[in-house]
Amino acid sequence: QVQLVESGGGLVQAGGSLRLSCAASGSIFSINAMGWYRQAPGKQRELVAAITSGGTTNYADSVQGRFTISRDNAKNTVYLQMNSLKPEDTAVYYCNADGVNYYTYDAEEYWGQGTQVTVSS
Repeated sequence: QVQLVESGGGLVQAGGSLRLSCAASGSIFSINAMGWYRQAPGKQRELVAAITSGGTTNYADSVQGRFTISRDNAKNTVYLQMNSLKPEDTAVYYCNADGVNYYTYDAEEYWGQGTQVTVSS
């Protein structure tokens, strides 16, 4: 079984910063892309940022230049540094990973439980 454990969410004022972390553990042979999604109340879940195992990154237009995604492959951990936060960034943030199962070698997709980020104006 694979687990993605997120941390770092919380309440911050507009203009502030937060750093999210997500560590993957369990029956993982390898992890390819990792990323962060978010879902605000009444809205669909959307991609915030993603990073491949080789370090190629992709960002939503709404966070480009404010958020930075990075990862530590040795620790199977992905980070999201969020700067210049805005009230519209308020959402539950979910960690996502595409990996290969250690025992079956099947490609699998994993999700974290979500962490709340609230930005006050």
